[in-house]
Amino acid sequence: MSGSGAAFFFGFMGCTVSLSFACLGAAYGTAKSGVGVAAMGVARPELVMRNIIPVVMAGVIGIYGLIISVIIGTSVNTNLSVFNGLAYFGAGLSVGLSGLAAGFAIGIVGDAGARATAQQPKLFVGMILILIFGEALGLYGLITALILVTK
Repeated sequence: MSGSGAAFFFGFMGCTVSLSFACLGAAYGTAKSGVGVAAMGVARPELVMRNIIPVVMAGVIGIYGLIISVIIGTSVNTNLSVFNGLAYFGAGLSVGLSGLAAGFAIGIVGDAGARATAQQPKLFVGMILILIFGEALGLYGLITALILVTK
């Protein structure tokens, strides 16, 4: 049953959801932590460049989705089986939804962490550690998606 319409649908939906959800998470993380950095910059402008790390980490989440989207998009061909189509869909959901969750975590921690660092600079290392664990959520989805697309 290769080349069926359902296989193409799920394959291209995997491509779509991987990029869409990962970019939604990246956009939320960038916006939310960017607001915190801007608010912190009013009180302590010398700390702005140091506290821009959450914004960068949020942007990386979108790159995870882009990587899987490109791999899936270039792998869909006329001989696509239903199994591979569903595997691509699962890969897209894996990286997309984990990227969405990671973006939320990074945005919330980045906002609160930047504001807290303005008041107490010793909190910076703790904020970075929490951000790393938030970023790891997106990385778990990327690893799972890579395993799924290579089946």
